[in-house]
Amino acid sequence: MAEENLSAVLHAQGDLRLENRAIPQPGPNEVLLQMHSVGICGSDVHYWQCGRIGDFVVTKPMVLGHEASGRVVKVGSAVKHLEAGDRVAVEPGAPREMDEFFKNGRYNLSPTIFFCATPPDDGNLCRYYKHSADFCYKLPNNVTFEEGALIEPLSVGIHACRRAGVTIGSTVLICGAGPIGLVCLLVAKAMGASHVVITDMLPERLTMAKELGADFQLKVNRGVEPQQLAKSVEDLLGAQPHVTIECSGVESSIQTAIYVRDFSVEATRSGGVVALVGVGAQMVTVPLINAALREVDIRGVFRYCNTWPMAIAMLASGKVNVKPLVTHRFPLEQAAQAFETTRQGLGIKVMLKCDPQDQNP
Repeated sequence: MAEENLSAVLHAQGDLRLENRAIPQPGPNEVLLQMHSVGICGSDVHYWQCGRIGDFVVTKPMVLGHEASGRVVKVGSAVKHLEAGDRVAVEPGAPREMDEFFKNGRYNLSPTIFFCATPPDDGNLCRYYKHSADFCYKLPNNVTFEEGALIEPLSVGIHACRRAGVTIGSTVLICGAGPIGLVCLLVAKAMGASHVVITDMLPERLTMAKELGADFQLKVNRGVEPQQLAKSVEDLLGAQPHVTIECSGVESSIQTAIYVRDFSVEATRSGGVVALVGVGAQMVTVPLINAALREVDIRGVFRYCNTWPMAIAMLASGKVNVKPLVTHRFPLEQAAQAFETTRQGLGIKVMLKCDPQDQNP
């Protein structure tokens, strides 16, 4: 095993450095991983550019990265289900205590949860990383490391579709065709959605959405009235969708998802569900009374829980194909270039390769 642990470390807003850190040693219930593939998330870029996301503020150097897979190189004394050489996907959120949220199966809501690359917790964009063994999942032989890393964003889509109640025959509107909107599309279709409309301002993203199975793609022009957009969705589907999954966090998009001014135009049908995935401004104006009068449920989506087994099954069975999402690859040594590529919005998913001996997918 190499002695260096090259790591992408954010010291402060705009100050991203590559530096060598000590190789950690796993505790009794942990495993040491040699990282292979780590995707760059929008939150990584946001921390880099702004130094914070909401109440989570970078106050000390922090390793970035949370969309990850790697190979087990050492196991803790109490670990029974993994051994050296196993290929695993990493679930970045690991509960620190068995609180009420852990007990009722919604551990993602635990206020004390460990989460990679969320201050003050280090992420896994590095050569070697230790993690709770219970939140490392063996990958089948036909699932690549990159697919394993993409289980993290795919899990957002699974959790969103579960929260929204997507099922066989559902019609779905997805607002935003970035990486999260696209995985929501993949999951919605896998869960039986009959028709999916997806919106975005960028034509190249809508082209990707079409290739991934979107039934309708709707380009949004800057300044378009939410009322007009909602009517366009209804015209495409022939009726309002059962479910809207909002992935942009933009206020006008949330308004479109619920209701727009004229009572005759609603993007989500009465009795339907709006799932809010995208995170934008802390305060937004929404037509809440209209939603209440029409019994439109507005449901929050925060990360995910209990999704890795389903995601692995989707990938291993071929029901879901995430490989087209990876449009750029860089070795870890070129982390700065990789982050700049993501910041510029080029492509869909940028993947960093952490193992200098294996740069394959």
